[in-house]
Parts: sequence; structure tokens; C-alpha cells
Amino acid sequence: MEDGDLFARPVLEQIPVGEAEVFYLRQIPLDHPAEVIMHRLIAETPWRSEHIVVWGKTFLQPRLVAWYGDEGRKYRYSGIDLNPLPWTDLLTDIKTRVEAIARAEFNSVLLNYYRDNRDSMGFHSDDEPELGPRPVIASLSLGEQRTFILKHKTTKALKPVRLRLPSGSLLLMRGETQRNWKHGIEKETRPCGPRVNLTFRRIQIGV
Repeated sequence: MEDGDLFARPVLEQIPVGEAEVFYLRQIPLDHPAEVIMHRLIAETPWRSEHIVVWGKTFLQPRLVAWYGDEGRKYRYSGIDLNPLPWTDLLTDIKTRVEAIARAEFNSVLLNYYRDNRDSMGFHSDDEPELGPRPVIASLSLGEQRTFILKHKTTKALKPVRLRLPSGSLLLMRGETQRNWKHGIEKETRPCGPRVNLTFRRIQIGV
């Protein structure tokens, strides 16, 4: 990608979500087809199977994960401590493209590997202290289309928002989104293929 292409930013569509700032792009410009990148990440990433602590109970996380980032950008959630792996050329290229569209800088990325329809992500908010009070989270989907669900933490009048995320799409959450909403990906009843999700973040040191 030429520098000029990087800054010819596609227009993000704002999703109408109350008390949140959520934006969506159906297809991010990538150097290779999304499925090719997904299979490369599956093959090259040292995936980890982690146990998480939820309400004092320990469970095996229903997906595989990997954490990459700048040196010292550690991340802790649900009892898991992640030390960053160094950026690869592939992830650095993707990060640069995501930053150009999001108009934000990121120093870390969490990779989630959903192997089939039985893998999922429980409802949660990305509100850990090291992410700051109003974090910007940019989420790139590769592979099988899955349904991303947002649920308001306190206001039942605000109905859940369900978004189908196709391969190559980018979802951007910022502002008060993490303060007011939880999000997750449920299991699918039908068999489906693999999905890799990259959630770019900015870890603050000394928080």
C-alpha cells in the first residue's frame, strides 16, 4: 500500500447505539485477501489456551488467544496476565492500516481464534485500568462471519444491538462505550468455520 492510499481513509459508518460511540466499516483495505491473512495468522501465531476467573470460579476460555505489543505493555483481565510478544511484520502492517482508518494510535493487539461454532466470548467490557477511562478499541474480523452483541449494563430500555461482522470488517468502539455497554459473541447453533479477531488497544503504563 502506498502512503497516499493509507490516508485515503474509508468512511466509517456510525451505528446508532445510545450512550456509546460505535462505528463500522464493512471492508478494510488489506494487502492480501482476508481469508489468506487469517490462515497465515492461524498457522504462525503461538496460540494459548487460558483459564479465566469469573465470579470466583475458574473456566477454560472457549477460544485461543495471543497478545502482541510494544515492550512493557502487559495486559491483565479475568485473572489472566499477558506479556506482549514482539510485533510481526504482518501485524505491524495491519496495525498501520487500522490506525489510519480509526485516527488513533495503538500499542498492542489481542488476537482471538474462534476455531468453530463452539468457541465464543462471554459478555464483558474492556474497562481495565491500563486501557484508560475512555478507551478506543478497533476490532478487525477475519474469516467466518459471527454475531457481535452489545448489551447495556443498566438501562433495559436500550435493547441489545446485534451486528453481523463479515470477514475484513472493522468495528470501532470509543468514548463511553466500555463504561455503559458489555459485548460478547455467543456460540453458534450451526457448524461454522474458523474466525480470527484482532482487537487493537492502547495500554497505558503506570496506571
